[in-house]
Amino acid sequence: MGRITKNMKASLEKLEKGKVYSIDEAAELVKEITTTKFDASVDIDVRLGVDPRKANQMVRGVVSLPHGTGKEVRVLAMVTPDKEQEAKDAGADYVGLDEYVEKIKGGWTDVDVIITMPPVMGKVGQLGRILGPRGLMPNPKSGTVTMEVGKAVSEVKQGKIDFKVDKFGIVHTSIGKVSFTAEKIKENAAEFIHTINKLKPVAAKGTYIKSIYLSSTMSPGIQVESKSFAE
Repeated sequence: MGRITKNMKASLEKLEKGKVYSIDEAAELVKEITTTKFDASVDIDVRLGVDPRKANQMVRGVVSLPHGTGKEVRVLAMVTPDKEQEAKDAGADYVGLDEYVEKIKGGWTDVDVIITMPPVMGKVGQLGRILGPRGLMPNPKSGTVTMEVGKAVSEVKQGKIDFKVDKFGIVHTSIGKVSFTAEKIKENAAEFIHTINKLKPVAAKGTYIKSIYLSSTMSPGIQVESKSFAE
């Protein structure tokens, strides 16, 4: 086991062992215990009482965070020529189709989100083996396969994210930056939890949200009381 750094030790001392914090307390605390010199991401981990191996208990969705993620999201719009200007006007970083199909086949995946249209999914679908494992494959359920290209690009740029429960029943995502105010962190977290609650599968039995943890890059996790989001 590696040595605990001086900064990590100081951060751990600010956490009360075994305590479950309200979201208000956690949003303030995550800023206090972060010691990185860069603007660290604020992450949320939600353990759900579902069995992701069963199709009727899969939890997947999208959420538009009220204050965005604080990250610069690089968007590739793979669209027909008549939609290129719409994508550019909405802020897409890369726009095109055939040339990007070839670039991706050659190993280029230097983007965060790919938005495309139903008519060109035949071409984009060829890239599934490359894009799928990287979480970049466009999907109608996440709003990244649409004829409303400009709207989709704008929403992603403004903080719309998609998420999916992993094989361990955990949903993990970034909801902001440590430089955000505690209020903004709280509001983004609340919107995310609200969305998770709306997606509860009918087949899920027992406790749905088992635990919630808030943390930042390289900080300890802070357990958050789920009931505090209803206040």
